[in-house]
Amino acid sequence: MNADEGRRRPMVAILSGAGISTDSGIPDYRGPNGLWRRDPGAGKLVSHEAYMSDPEVRRRAWRVRLDSPALRAEPNAAHRAVAGLERSGTPVRVLTQNVDGLHQKAGMPERKVLELHGNAHTVECTGCGVRGPMSEALERVAAGEEDPDCRSCGAVLKSATVMFGQRLDPGVLADAVAIARACEIFLAVGTSLQVQPAASLAGLAAGQGARLIIVNAQPTPYDELADEVIRTPIGESLPPLLAALAR
Repeated sequence: MNADEGRRRPMVAILSGAGISTDSGIPDYRGPNGLWRRDPGAGKLVSHEAYMSDPEVRRRAWRVRLDSPALRAEPNAAHRAVAGLERSGTPVRVLTQNVDGLHQKAGMPERKVLELHGNAHTVECTGCGVRGPMSEALERVAAGEEDPDCRSCGAVLKSATVMFGQRLDPGVLADAVAIARACEIFLAVGTSLQVQPAASLAGLAAGQGARLIIVNAQPTPYDELADEVIRTPIGESLPPLLAALAR
């Protein structure tokens, strides 16, 4: 056994937000050119109350899904760097606020990715709870159904993502908290750290003694707790940072 094989590698938790996927062509939400600034009305499309109560909101949401970049995007250098860190033998867990599935597509094992806000590639029935591929629902929309309902019970269909006004899955959140408590290095990448309870994971990890590194273009509420704050573009800064951790 060589010296490297005998070295214990620190556990790394990576909380990823919309900023890690912008290089894949998926716009973020709160940045200078974010979706909320360009189209303030877009917030209704991810409001559970508005979506469930207003058929026109649902019809617009389905039209938007037809052209959603999140459903056709490919992983970028940052996603590949995260998967590369895991392949190096470093214990890595990804806690992602994104719903695009790009960490898994880049090669991260499914079991090592916690999707805090769900996955946009799946639809779920708000009545009976049955799930299915988003692609099948979108085929119905493309064929002329403006607001496809559940074929099992007739209730409203939605993407299997956590909308504003909905709680995170308690089991997923509990697992994320356990990871934040156990990790030795916590990276917050491309997230404004404003959406709770996901954002609080950064403070929890720092409070447990983890080295906190924030990689984000804009200031976050947790910058003062960080051991290091990196403002340079994620696609440029994350690969060498993770490569250093892998050594």
